[in-house]
This record gives sequence, structure tokens and C-alpha cells, in this order.
Amino acid sequence: MAAKYYSPDFKLEAVRRLERTGEPLKQVAEELGVNPNTLNGWIRRFRSRPDNPFPGSGKLSTEDERLRKLERENKDLREEVEILKKAAAYFAKNHK
Repeated sequence: MAAKYYSPDFKLEAVRRLERTGEPLKQVAEELGVNPNTLNGWIRRFRSRPDNPFPGSGKLSTEDERLRKLERENKDLREEVEILKKAAAYFAKNHK
């Protein structure tokens, strides 16, 4: 069974409805046809990232984008260090 896709606008409106009306989460989830756990996750995400809680498919938040860039840079630097270690060992062995 394929996962349902909900647009960022739909998620945002669902969360705002909960905050605005104070209706029970389970009731709103049933009316919208959403699993209550899913709706609860949207609420947590909205509260933790109010500036951009649902960036959309394939779009990273600025924090996630920065983290991905730093992880890539870290990986590249580790590979370079390994290459330099091997080169240093090779030249030290041949220098004797």
C-alpha cells in the first residue's frame, strides 16, 4: 500500500485548526482522514520548527541542508587524511 501524500499547506491547516479550535486531536484526525499519530507528529514538527515546519518534498530546511553539507565535507576530509597517512607511510618506508 502506497503512503498517502499530504501537502505542506494541508498539514499546516490541520495543526492550526487544532490550535485555534481546541478540538480533540482524535476527532480532527478522523474528520481529516489522517492517522492521529501522524497528526501528532505534524504538531511536534510545527512546534519545533515554526519558521518552516513542512518544507515540502525534496526540500531541506536550512538546518538540514547545512548539516548535510557539513557531513559531506567531514567525509571528504576523512578520506583525504587517510590518503595522506598512506602516502606518508609509503614515503617513510622508501626513505630509509
